[in-house]
Amino acid sequence: MEKLNASSEGYFILLGFSKWPQLEVILFAVILIFYLMTLIGNLFIIMLSYLDSCLHTPMYFFLSKLSFLDLCYTTSSIPQLLVNLWGPEKTISYAGCIVQLYFVLALGTTDCDLLMVMSYDRYAAVCKPLHYTVLMYPRLCQSLALASWISGFTNSALHSLFILWVPLCEHYQVDHLFCEVPALLKLSCVDTHINELTLKFTTSIFALIPLFLILTSYGVIARAALKMQSITKLQKVFGTYGSHLMVVSMFFFFIPALFIYLQPSTENSQEQGKFIALFYTIVTPSLNPLIYTLRNKDEVKRILNNLVRSIFSSK
Repeated sequence: MEKLNASSEGYFILLGFSKWPQLEVILFAVILIFYLMTLIGNLFIIMLSYLDSCLHTPMYFFLSKLSFLDLCYTTSSIPQLLVNLWGPEKTISYAGCIVQLYFVLALGTTDCDLLMVMSYDRYAAVCKPLHYTVLMYPRLCQSLALASWISGFTNSALHSLFILWVPLCEHYQVDHLFCEVPALLKLSCVDTHINELTLKFTTSIFALIPLFLILTSYGVIARAALKMQSITKLQKVFGTYGSHLMVVSMFFFFIPALFIYLQPSTENSQEQGKFIALFYTIVTPSLNPLIYTLRNKDEVKRILNNLVRSIFSSK
């Protein structure tokens, strides 16, 4: 069979939801709304964290990095998906597909690592309050954030190189919303067993290890909180860190779904995988800012009031 590469056909067709053309207009509107919510909400978090000196803390440092990460993650795939849903043309260039695959996987992996780092920060704040400033000093926070990005992009580089080495057959229709490793491996005309094992192995490392450490951190936090005799302190702990716990809960929901998606493909699992991808690509990044602002609405109001006062006083 003829093999597909950058110099032959030079493009892929992303099938997406083409089996349900009547739903594409509705999905376009829904996804566009969630994408705009993601842009506005995460830019709002980044702006607040940067402008208000009271928020120059490890918690908001990592939160602003998570917001920036969510912006990049959604932008790596959603604009292309919106274009495909809007018109009959559903193609993406070979180079564009590989670039999209690289960034989707890199940013998704970084997301897992950053949530793990944030859970350690919350553990240090609750369980080691007297040593918190020593444990979470600025240089360490920057190093942990950088390590999250490096691990994510290194993992993605490995799989992207494997995809480049795998010969793809004449059939170049990708039955997915965007370019991902499992979807592209299905186009290969050679045995991809090693690639699939490598993908499952690295997924286990970059998903299960963060999950285990997050569970451990919040288990210790819950035990320490329940030992507090003061109801006020207990409410403060769960009030302050409840937002991150809610975000992590959505992360927990995604882990089992991820492994369903990595199982041997059937027609049902393929369609299920598309809706799973839609959830973690547009829903979670759009809800993160909402969760944090609602859980800390008094603090957000105070910051906005201070900003408005400073703007008017400067005039």
